[in-house]
Amino acid sequence: MPRTRLIAVLGLALAALTAASRAQAADSHPQPNIVWLSVEDMSPWIGPYGDTTVPTPNLDRLAAEGVVYDNAFATSPVCAPARSSLITGMFCTRIGTMQMRNNSPSSTAVEKNPEAYKDIPGYEGLPPAFVRCFPEHLRVAGYYCTNNSKKDYQFKEPVTVWDESSRNAHWKNRADGQPFFAVFNHTGTHESQTFPDTKPSPQVLDPKDAPLPPFYPDTPAVREAVARTYDNIARMDRWVGEQLADLEEAGLLDHTIVIFFSDHGVGLPRGKRSCFDTGLRVPLIVRYPDGRDAGSRDERVVSFVDFGPSVLSLAGLEPDSRLDGTPFLGEFASERSDYRQGHAYANADRFDAVYDRARTVSDGRYRYTRNFLTDLPYLIRNAYRERIPMTLDLYALEETGPKTPEQWQMAAKSRPAEEFYDAAADPWEVTNLIDAPEHQERIAAMREHLEAWIEATGDLGFVLPETQLVRKHIWPTDGVQPTTPVAEISDKAIQQGNGTAFIVTLSCSDPAASIGYRLGSSKKVAGPWQVYTGPFTAPGDRRFLEVETHRIGHKPATTGALLGGE
Repeated sequence: MPRTRLIAVLGLALAALTAASRAQAADSHPQPNIVWLSVEDMSPWIGPYGDTTVPTPNLDRLAAEGVVYDNAFATSPVCAPARSSLITGMFCTRIGTMQMRNNSPSSTAVEKNPEAYKDIPGYEGLPPAFVRCFPEHLRVAGYYCTNNSKKDYQFKEPVTVWDESSRNAHWKNRADGQPFFAVFNHTGTHESQTFPDTKPSPQVLDPKDAPLPPFYPDTPAVREAVARTYDNIARMDRWVGEQLADLEEAGLLDHTIVIFFSDHGVGLPRGKRSCFDTGLRVPLIVRYPDGRDAGSRDERVVSFVDFGPSVLSLAGLEPDSRLDGTPFLGEFASERSDYRQGHAYANADRFDAVYDRARTVSDGRYRYTRNFLTDLPYLIRNAYRERIPMTLDLYALEETGPKTPEQWQMAAKSRPAEEFYDAAADPWEVTNLIDAPEHQERIAAMREHLEAWIEATGDLGFVLPETQLVRKHIWPTDGVQPTTPVAEISDKAIQQGNGTAFIVTLSCSDPAASIGYRLGSSKKVAGPWQVYTGPFTAPGDRRFLEVETHRIGHKPATTGALLGGE
């Protein structure tokens, strides 16, 4: 047998053996469907957490049929850094994604001050070489992965991450019987939905009845913003009901794990962008199709870095132990034995064009925070947030002084270097216990935990100015974004039936690169990208091959070939 033919036959045998092994693994470990219902800018101000200000019947049902997590935390009190942790399983301070909009300046900030980003470069985060966006691993395992539709990862994601990411992306578009991981993002609770020029949700709560956190002044603008926030929550609950109904109508709810959460705390001032529970504590409800632990509560402390590894674990895939996150769900659920066990860490850095720098750790009840910039008010000036009218009422407290003791943070023009709060006795975190004698031992331990986290992650938020961050850590040494090496393509013709097919092998000299490919019958190749995992067979009627290599943080490189030549 000619050598080329022998290699081709061996390649087909290997591919068949790999497929059989995957099928056997799928039989022994059934792959559940998994749906993320992700909402924006929302604290646990909902029925399952005891807040009955507005009815949330669909979330109440989800909680009654699932597990409510009481201590779930974002890694950042603002969306893009937090989302970078969700998709990678890494702390944003480790991978250079801690500055809000590191690659896309805020138009509102630029409108207010055209020079706002004068000394701030645009760049992407750069995870370690072993890191992939976790849906890529699911796709390799046979999952259909969709995102509808927000990404905001602080880097351009490789084409291998999603089968589809758009406003039309849906699990309904998968192949028959294919397991799916589907993300649905609800934007109706976003901060911007309290702007005066945004169409309001149907009114459910009269502003005069709005419950005000004690750190807010009682003004018409504050009441209006809080009431609209609750109106948005009521509308969001109806959206949750629609998502559950879609699964039920398709006969899939009893075959799907549903995970509901928010991307960080409430979008109002002193929530979003603030290192308090109001900015970092999020609702998290997990519903299993078999009714497991229905109606229970779990006090385990979980962080956004844990979410991706947990989804992989639910799918029967063992997450890389080098990730910052630890799976708390599924076959590989475990606990850390180091400073991360029982603790959630978060950072506050640049928000749009204005710098903050705080680091915080919570064990679910107690929070220790270190402010590295103490000459700032708690509400740093942010052009986007100022579109909420109540923001000016809070700024005014810095001049008039607090009206109540609980408003001291809003009126302060500077911050203490350290803060310590007991959320059980003080749920709004307005009583700083940093000097309390009875807490000194616990404060010392949490201070040590925070310092260990900063050191272990090589916290890049301290590398300033950002031009130095880019030159020394992201794209050394000239600060210019590199391009991923182009894929190498080799193909061998084989006889298949009455025609010719091709065994295709792809490679990239950068082991950190994801490799995606797609085939077409003409040079206008289209359709979803496939994840390359090893040699594959291309039918003879689809000889046009397009390949994209992409290391996260680098530019992607695209090439192509006509299999078999001209």
